[in-house]
Amino acid sequence: MSEAKDAPDPSDGEAALQAEAGRNLKRNFAVLIVHGLLGQTGFRMIQAPTFIPTYIFLLSGSELVVGLARAAQAFGQFLTPILSANLVEHRRRVMPIAFLVGGGMRVQVLGIALAGFFLGTQANVIAVCVFLGLFGFFLGMQGVVFNLLVSKVVPVGRRGVLQGTRGALGAIAGAVVGGIGGGLVARDAFGNGYAAVFLLSFVFTALGLVSLAFIREPDSPSLRDATPLGRRLTQLPHLLRSDPSFTRYLLARSLGVMGRMAMPFYIVYVNARLDLTGRQLGELTVAFVLSQGLLNLAYGLVADRRGFRFTFLVALAVWMAAGGMLLVADSYAQVLVAYFALGAGLGGFMMSSQNLALEFGSRANLPMRIAVANSASEAVGIAAPLLGGFLAVFAGYPTLIGVAIGFQAIAFGVTLFFVDEPRHRTQQPL
Repeated sequence: MSEAKDAPDPSDGEAALQAEAGRNLKRNFAVLIVHGLLGQTGFRMIQAPTFIPTYIFLLSGSELVVGLARAAQAFGQFLTPILSANLVEHRRRVMPIAFLVGGGMRVQVLGIALAGFFLGTQANVIAVCVFLGLFGFFLGMQGVVFNLLVSKVVPVGRRGVLQGTRGALGAIAGAVVGGIGGGLVARDAFGNGYAAVFLLSFVFTALGLVSLAFIREPDSPSLRDATPLGRRLTQLPHLLRSDPSFTRYLLARSLGVMGRMAMPFYIVYVNARLDLTGRQLGELTVAFVLSQGLLNLAYGLVADRRGFRFTFLVALAVWMAAGGMLLVADSYAQVLVAYFALGAGLGGFMMSSQNLALEFGSRANLPMRIAVANSASEAVGIAAPLLGGFLAVFAGYPTLIGVAIGFQAIAFGVTLFFVDEPRHRTQQPL
């Protein structure tokens, strides 16, 4: 097992990192807020379960293609976290990699927009699936690099309020943009309202990447030797055995991700029953995005006091309740409330699960722990939308939503009874 390069004095190195992070906290906090405001505003237009699923369904007329497109994204996210960890865990600074990865993500968003303007229907469907797969490829890398960066520049007791504030401001801006997006779709702006929405998303995310240049990153105090990827993979079983609670957290997170099988199909299910207008589609996006951010601020404040395990449980409960509401909703007003709860549940789940991974084990193995957690959840994320599409076609939407809630309930039980709160540990394993 490769040892950290500065293993003789890990506590001294960590103290120096925390001191430098404290000196630059106000500046870095402000930069990360601006980055989140712009970046999350744009990426929510791609990730929200409204525009992309509806667009793909209108192009293809197939629930299976909707599931395939999201599975392509999940496959990309599955492939790259461990590769990304292997690239950065021996580097003192990760910002150069962060810019390369962030740029790659934004190019794919631009590609989705341009495909809508210039390609025919069949070619457009293929292009969107390819670009979503590549988007997931870079998103999987970004999940490791950005979370590693946050762990270096923001103390653990301030991460909740940071992520919550980023989410809240991004949600407010995203809600405005979501409303604008609904108007663009309703007017079929520039000949393709959906493509216009994705182009707007690219503009916001590109500005967010530029803002990240102003961050001040301290050197990592504890590094691993550069190790070939194949050899590093053989060390993963030891990493998992060293902390059984972390391994059970991986299981709970993966089960929760299985609940995403219904995400692309909520809007298709609702649209089939209520025949939504473009304006209503925009309003549902606003409700989803706004709750995802505003409730994340509350989650963050609570997490700084109670830990991310607690908010992970609360978010799962809210997410399950949202699915139940959509099952019985028979009016647009009820669907609107359900989408507000859906955003709150999914947003809290994502924020809590990602930040919880940062608190297990030592800093030297942090990149690989983040990578394993992300890869495990996205491996499940590949199967989830495909299974969701299969269930939608052959068993119906109510069965699909019920199965998703079942997976979330099991994730809740595993976390409640078998995962401890890592922040309260007196000693950490590897």
